[in-house]
Amino acid sequence: MIVEHLSLVDFRNYAAADVELGPGPNVFVGRNGQGKTNLAEAIGFLATLGSHRVSNDAPMVRDGAEAAIIRARLAHGERRVQLEAQVNRQGSNKARVNGAAVKPTELPRYAQVVLFAPEDLQIVRGDPSARRRFADQLLVQRTPRMAGVISDYDRVLKQRTALLKSAKARGIRGDALSTLDVWDDKLVSLGTQLISARLALATDLATPLAAAYTAIAGADHRPEIEWALSVAGAVTDEDGDGGSAPASSPDSPPDSAGTSAERIADLFRQALAAKRTSELERGLTLVGPHRDDLLLRIRGLPVKGYASHGESWSVALSLRLASAELLRADSRLGDPVLILDDVFAELDTDRRARLAQLAAGYEQVVVTAAVEGDVPEALRARMVRVEAGRILDPGDAEPTDA
Repeated sequence: MIVEHLSLVDFRNYAAADVELGPGPNVFVGRNGQGKTNLAEAIGFLATLGSHRVSNDAPMVRDGAEAAIIRARLAHGERRVQLEAQVNRQGSNKARVNGAAVKPTELPRYAQVVLFAPEDLQIVRGDPSARRRFADQLLVQRTPRMAGVISDYDRVLKQRTALLKSAKARGIRGDALSTLDVWDDKLVSLGTQLISARLALATDLATPLAAAYTAIAGADHRPEIEWALSVAGAVTDEDGDGGSAPASSPDSPPDSAGTSAERIADLFRQALAAKRTSELERGLTLVGPHRDDLLLRIRGLPVKGYASHGESWSVALSLRLASAELLRADSRLGDPVLILDDVFAELDTDRRARLAQLAAGYEQVVVTAAVEGDVPEALRARMVRVEAGRILDPGDAEPTDA
């Protein structure tokens, strides 16, 4: 897949912008705060329906505007597709494909993007929610129908939790809350689908993750990836107590490759039954995929809390490169667009060279950099200079080499 043209209206700091992109490497270069990452964010939005920087859409709309428009012409071989997303400050977003109105959830069927940014360090160093979000976004890109499963699970979770809070306020205990069983059934049904998909994803990621890490770090530190499931007794730092202890797996956790949906559903029901008294006391849903954690290890130790800064960067970057490999293998659209947002400044010379070599194998790569010299020579084929929300014509600005 190639993004041939990107057009923005009232997006971030752009009143209007048009930029042509080509196959191979494309570099957006300019000082910090000029709008380079905004361009990358706009491309990524079409594939994930979200931002890698903020959790809601309003900050993407230019100050003083009510909506932002992202348009992109994509090439899938000889086929061309025009996508448009209207990001509203309030209310639901809108979308078009080749001029016809569609649900926004249709856009990822046409656009596949893998974006790595400094914020991705939170995947390996942050709370479990960052790792769940990474996994779920990749699930949706691989299987768009999972967007509906995740949305429905979140809706049921909110309604069930609201019922628990209401029961707590009224002092209801034990079996007196019969309506909870109905919500349990819905939670188990949807949650089992999500857990099963996440387990399969971890299995699929394991081999490309190990290969990407070795390629980036130049060493085999035996990276591992595994889900710690709350329905199977895993304890994670989801209680808001500020604890930094790594998630723990039960003695016999479900196997990522061979756990049946029936087995997961049984574990889920058993866990809900065991936690019911605690849930009523606290007004919270204490088990389910919303409380799971994706465990990442190198050399047998958790990345969170044990890995060095360079190793953490390598793991986070390897997760994105492994994601790109999965999408490349799955997709009929060709390679996903690989976006490297402000990455090279954080890497040493060896890691820069290794990453450039890996990236060069993709149909299209988008790089953002404050300093042109940070980008390896092999990725400087097409330079686009950005200044204060404007795309400069060639020759309008001096190279930013210092």
